[in-house]
Parts: sequence; structure tokens; C-alpha cells
Amino acid sequence: MRQRWTTMAPATTLGLVTALAAVLLAVPAPLAAQPAVQSQPVPASQPQAPVNGETPAPLPPEKSPTYAEDDVLGAAEDTFGKGAEGLAELIRQTFSKYGQPNAYIVGKEVGGAIVVGVRYGSGTLFHKVEGQRTVHWTGPSIGFDLGGDGSKTFALVYNLDDTEDLFRRYPAAEGKAYLVGGFTANYLQRDNVIIVPVKLGVGARLGINIGYMKFSKTGKIVPF
Repeated sequence: MRQRWTTMAPATTLGLVTALAAVLLAVPAPLAAQPAVQSQPVPASQPQAPVNGETPAPLPPEKSPTYAEDDVLGAAEDTFGKGAEGLAELIRQTFSKYGQPNAYIVGKEVGGAIVVGVRYGSGTLFHKVEGQRTVHWTGPSIGFDLGGDGSKTFALVYNLDDTEDLFRRYPAAEGKAYLVGGFTANYLQRDNVIIVPVKLGVGARLGINIGYMKFSKTGKIVPF
């Protein structure tokens, strides 16, 4: 038997090669051959995180909204004189009862009475938050009261969140019993605001009286 050989036509061979090339091109390139993704540099203006757990710098301490006892005593001694007898104890007792004030007043006052009395004063309000401003005060009184006096005044002020709240009337009950000189203290309150005036008087006055104190921004002749 004679063996018959079949010869593939050139067109058929070209078709197979083309198909094989198409398959090979469809296979993705190895991952290692793919181009690496370039990372974007961090702009220099962006804040950088702490390195190695480094602790950030501490914030400055906040200022206290009230006056410490040593600060108040120093201001009172500037008013009455350093080492004034009884002053430190009077300030200590006031702090023990009311705590730390957020303001105080330094000033002078004159007054007199023959049963009915009047007083006039002026000074500077020191507020821990709002700063300094000039204040005046007047007030009538009535009681078993006789004499006249002039005094340096140092008043501790509590709960004065707004200095505008100072300028109104404060009921007062005050007893005085000193000749030539000596410290006195009394208590004024309206709503939450408490004022504790400490005075060192010069003169002669004996008695007890009731009345009020009215604070104002300017001086007044009429005490009511």
C-alpha cells in the first residue's frame, strides 16, 4: 500500500500562528514585570506626627480667676501698712468663711453721724479677669451712732462675675466701737455678690447703725 502524505496549505499554517500569538498576548505579564507604583511625597507644609512617642510641649498654665490669700494680704498691707496688727488674722478669717475673692477694692472713706449718718468713699476696683476701674460709694445710715471718722478701706469682693453688677445698692449692718484707730469689718450682700469691707479708721466714733452702700461710677453729693 502506498502511504499518502497530506501537505498543510500555507494559509492554514498562518492562521494557526496568528491564533497562537493572540492567546499569548492575552496572558497578563508577571507581577514582577509590572511597573512599580510611585508613592507621593508628603508636602513639607503638613504637620508631622511625633517621632518615637515624643511628648509634645506642655501648654502654659491657665490663670486663676480668683485671688490667693497671700496676694490679698499683700495688697491689704500696701493699704494699711506692713505688719498692721490684727490685719493678717482678719484676712485669714474672711478667707476661711468665704474662700477666695475674684475682686477687691482699695480706697478711702469719710463719714459722720448724729443718729443719722452719711458716708462718702472712692477707690479702685481690682478684678482678676476684667482689670481695674475707678469706683465711688455713698450711703446713709441710722441708729445709735455718734461721731465722725476717716478711714482707709480695703474690701474683698466675691462672685462679681461682671463688674457692672457692682453699681447698685447693698444693704449694710455695721457696728463700730473704736477711738482714734482700729480695724473694723462688716458684711454686704445683694444676690450672689458679697462685699466685706475692712477699715482702719482715724477719729472718734461710737455706736451701731444700719443702712446701705450705693456704688457708682462717678462721685455724688447726695448720698441716697
